[in-house]
Amino acid sequence: MDMGLEKLNSLLLEMATLSENAVDASIEAYSKGGKGTQVREWSSRLQTLHRQVSDLSMEMIARFQPVASDLRFIKSCFEISDGFFRFGRYALDIVEVLEIFGDLDKCDRKAVIEAARSTQEMIRMSVDALARRDVALARRIPKLDDIVDEAYREHLRSVIGQKKDVRCALSAALILRYLERIADHATYIAESVDYIVTGVEPSD
Repeated sequence: MDMGLEKLNSLLLEMATLSENAVDASIEAYSKGGKGTQVREWSSRLQTLHRQVSDLSMEMIARFQPVASDLRFIKSCFEISDGFFRFGRYALDIVEVLEIFGDLDKCDRKAVIEAARSTQEMIRMSVDALARRDVALARRIPKLDDIVDEAYREHLRSVIGQKKDVRCALSAALILRYLERIADHATYIAESVDYIVTGVEPSD
């Protein structure tokens, strides 16, 4: 079983790197221009790895009937790998927004870029918390989630009843929504790390 646990951990860490790269590339494409050409490839690879994690997790539970911390880790692997897969999927969604809307250089991108920084920090923290099994770090992540959520809500409030360039307003709303979902999944990963270490199920 030890080899299986090591393989699961290796798969998760590969997904962590790919998903972080995908989100960073999509945000850079938005803030500095560019196409984020590798994001589609990374997103596809993340989907493949997510399936591998799911299959291996089910196989290990069926074959070895693990208990205690091993069982908690294996059970959490699906949630964590799903989070990393979603990072890549939403990164691809951001790139596709840029493909649809074209040049956004004249748009006010400050709110999106600030939310993106918080989201990127959440991803880095969630990856570090997983690698180090750091519960204290994991428990700091939900506070940043509130910042990203508020950025999305504030943008929607600013759009309602105001004259704004439709391309700028709509593209920003879509990207902020994807960032908000990435932030949610970073929080779910943090909760999974907490569960792996403490055995306490996350509260709703």
